[in-house]
Amino acid sequence: MAAEDPSVSGVSGRYATALFELARDEQSVDQVRADLDKFEALLNESADLKRLVRSPVFAADAQLKALTAVLDKAGIAGTSAKFLKVLTANRRLFAVADVIRAYRALVAKFKGGATAEVTVAEQLSDKNLDALKAALKSVTGKDVALNVKVDPSIIGGLVVKLGSRMVDSSLRTKLNSIKNAMKEAG
Repeated sequence: MAAEDPSVSGVSGRYATALFELARDEQSVDQVRADLDKFEALLNESADLKRLVRSPVFAADAQLKALTAVLDKAGIAGTSAKFLKVLTANRRLFAVADVIRAYRALVAKFKGGATAEVTVAEQLSDKNLDALKAALKSVTGKDVALNVKVDPSIIGGLVVKLGSRMVDSSLRTKLNSIKNAMKEAG
């Protein structure tokens, strides 16, 4: 399955595929996704948790102890907690964001939907996210899950990648186009 989807490859793809197959066998695909979403939200809110996840300075046992405390406090248990602990024990916790993204893509494909990678200059409101989902659904005819990444360097607008299609309406790209046109004219 991972080979069919270019967004699900490498280390993160292998881990996500293994987790997805386990969750599917246990009929807990949605529960695992909810737990991973909760963990990702915690990761986005806490600089300390990000540091714990990304830094190779922490020993595996210290990282595992801290992660266990975070998971217990967040109420993340079962397959999701075991999986995050395996990532930690294997020293792959740094890839958790990519694993979550890949897992979402596998779930979307499994449910007949699609996943779009969206890059924005600043966080979108729920209203704007819903409007974007509705617009993508009207184009694809499928429910579209969004993986939103905030990148202030695009200045404004957004970049949407859905499968092999990409729409780049970022201000950075428009400014670069104007710059290139001016070079050609001058």
